[in-house]
Amino acid sequence: MPRKSFFALAMIGSTSLFCWQATQGAKPKDEMLELYGLFVDAVEKVETNYVRPVTRRELLESALEGMLQNLDPHSSFINTSESKQFRRQIEGKFGGIGIQVGVDNETNRLQVIAPMVGTPAYEAGILAGDQIVEIDGQSAEGMSPDKAVDVLTGRPGTEVKLSVLHEGSEDPESISITRAIIDIPSVLGDHRKPDDHFDFMLDKDKKIGYVRVTAFMQNTVDELKNALAQLKDEGAKGLILDLRDDPGGLLSAAVEVSDLFLDKGEIVSTKGRNTQPRTFSAQKDGLYEDIPMVVLINQNSASASEIVSAALQDHKRAAIVGQRSYGKGSVQNILELEDGNSVLKLTVASYYRPSGENIHRFKNARTTDKWGVSPDKGLEVKLAPSEFINWFLARRDRDMESSAKGHRKPSAFQPEADKAKEKEAPKGEKKEIKAEPKKETEKSKARTKSAHRTSGPFVDKQLDKALEVIKAKLAEPNAKAA
Repeated sequence: MPRKSFFALAMIGSTSLFCWQATQGAKPKDEMLELYGLFVDAVEKVETNYVRPVTRRELLESALEGMLQNLDPHSSFINTSESKQFRRQIEGKFGGIGIQVGVDNETNRLQVIAPMVGTPAYEAGILAGDQIVEIDGQSAEGMSPDKAVDVLTGRPGTEVKLSVLHEGSEDPESISITRAIIDIPSVLGDHRKPDDHFDFMLDKDKKIGYVRVTAFMQNTVDELKNALAQLKDEGAKGLILDLRDDPGGLLSAAVEVSDLFLDKGEIVSTKGRNTQPRTFSAQKDGLYEDIPMVVLINQNSASASEIVSAALQDHKRAAIVGQRSYGKGSVQNILELEDGNSVLKLTVASYYRPSGENIHRFKNARTTDKWGVSPDKGLEVKLAPSEFINWFLARRDRDMESSAKGHRKPSAFQPEADKAKEKEAPKGEKKEIKAEPKKETEKSKARTKSAHRTSGPFVDKQLDKALEVIKAKLAEPNAKAA
């Protein structure tokens, strides 16, 4: 490569760097020029001597990816070819399998934060905490969460094969899943009624309501209001809000959900090195500010679910039961490059709970450090890996119970080709359409008989503890109903 070209590139870079350091108080100019020269030198040698031809753009993009990946798992560079797919994802217009992924801090492997209830991944038996070893036969080692999402998403009806390592297992399991448009409710109950709608009243004698929020999406607040209004009409006296395996979502949804149960005070604040601090506070007249509450969390409760549980805990509005949360409390901004043809997704701030304590679990953080949300004293109920798998499988089986009874409508993620075949069936002739997720469901059901699952009926120890706590609250003289 001609030195002249790189010299010109270096001069352009040094000029911009000089302007940048003048405004930002960065490192001395000589040091920046030296480091920039090192980069130019390395690029030239790789381009000249590498075993196969590589373009300058390929080298630069790889350098950007490596630089951002080393900062934290949530910062990334999204190149020109990936930017359109990325924009479709953030708009919600894409086909996928229904999981949110992160990076395990200890193994540096891709990890499933949570499968979304009712999606292909959920029915196929993908578990929160699973480590993704391979995607379609290609190693996922060192793959960023954004790159993994790019690979996992695609045209609905197409198949993707994952090799996953369940917590407590030594051998990966291969699972094939059919992609689909992901469009499901985020507010669910404990069990279904005969008409296939969820019943939000868990204990009809004690009038204890139970609501699960599986993710914080655009419609979550409205869905939750409807569920709470239904409980109010039924005379609910207490509420269990289950945020277990909730990977989070929209900050605005977390703030609005918290505001339903608080009448004043700070909900969450964001602080960064070069961003304007922001504080979100509760408004007056919270609709359900008086009903006694318990919030359930576990090791996979992250982001928005941590904001809600932290706010309710710090204001002593609800008791927190379960296990310490995930610790994902960072804010990412989308910064456009090349006139929007490529972008930087960069962590620019962290969430802070009302007490002022940090939520985010930074790289190399210790268990003794303050991060995430921990259960109240005496209310921690830890599950061993095998117990967690038992809980997940039992929960999933109950979510799908009505499907076996024939109440449920065709799956929202049934491949379009199957729906077309269904329509083609002659009148009076019943055709059995088996989508790929359902086949995988049978495989995952067989897994319930393996060493992962203990014999005997399943007991949800965490929910039982929450019921014990809420009943004690209702026994107090000043307890109020919704």
